[in-house]
Amino acid sequence: MVNALGRFVAWLIIFLVPPVFAQDVKLIEAAKKEGGKIVAYGSLEADTTDAVRKAFEKKTGLSLEYWRASTTKVVDRAISEYRAKKALVDVILVHDAEMRLLLKENVVGRYDSPRFKDFTKESMDPDLGPRYRDTIIGIVYNKSMIKPEETPKSIEDLLKPQFRRKLVMPDPTQHTTTTEWVASIPKLMGKEKGEKFIRDLAAAKPLLVESLLPAAERLSTGESAIAITYVKFAYLFGLKGAPLDYMRTDKMLGEGSYIMLAAKPAHPNAGKAFIDFFLDDESMKILAQNAEFVTRKGVHPPIPGAEKIKFIEMTHLDQNGFAEKKKEYQKIFLQ
Repeated sequence: MVNALGRFVAWLIIFLVPPVFAQDVKLIEAAKKEGGKIVAYGSLEADTTDAVRKAFEKKTGLSLEYWRASTTKVVDRAISEYRAKKALVDVILVHDAEMRLLLKENVVGRYDSPRFKDFTKESMDPDLGPRYRDTIIGIVYNKSMIKPEETPKSIEDLLKPQFRRKLVMPDPTQHTTTTEWVASIPKLMGKEKGEKFIRDLAAAKPLLVESLLPAAERLSTGESAIAITYVKFAYLFGLKGAPLDYMRTDKMLGEGSYIMLAAKPAHPNAGKAFIDFFLDDESMKILAQNAEFVTRKGVHPPIPGAEKIKFIEMTHLDQNGFAEKKKEYQKIFLQ
């Protein structure tokens, strides 16, 4: 009778308690024996990660220590610690090109989470797993400064006379993400047409700022009418009352992000438990609520038209490629 009751309770735990993710109680218990802590490094915004951390800690009883920095700094720290044989990190969250570098340097290793099946086929990478979010760059504008009939319909509309001296964008000679965005324009328009557009864009004399956030901030204050920036800022600044919208087009450039287990994690079970949770429905919905374009099936940010956007991965440049493009853009954007 006792054994039968035990089996019944086990059955209830496995089949009727979905909040404790599929594989579980075992991983969580093993993680608690490791010390009950996960150390993660990443470039995902701290506000979003903090919301995920609170949900994760409440559900599992484990604690998450998150160090947030630019992707470059995350990569540098992870590689330095690995080479010094003093690795402290369990989980890393960075963009596509940087994660491939970490994989090449053996800093991260493969963990096939049972959550992989919940992501779109298009987002799956054979080496990195699911691309959990697409950080999309597009054209955002201030509706109070642009007449409805003049709202941009295509990227070529940026060259129209009415937008001259009203366009703001990050400096492609300094801001590496924008360097890649500009270099990737031929993916949208073809090589010859794309290269001409880049020269014409530079000739239009856009206001150059240090990064994507200041570009959106200038829109929200009315200092500029139109910007090249993250599409999500149209929604996030809109929540604060700024009359922003983004140009609807089916294809947009951006960069994907991945989450992977460190090759030599101090807390391997805790790291796996966090990855399982991070890729699960609750966490992905938190990201989506913060205007992230997540790729988990059926989860979309509250941005009108988000589900219609076709994500185009930007061209990733190596060190020589960046040097070459920045030199080229200095000649045309800084004349």
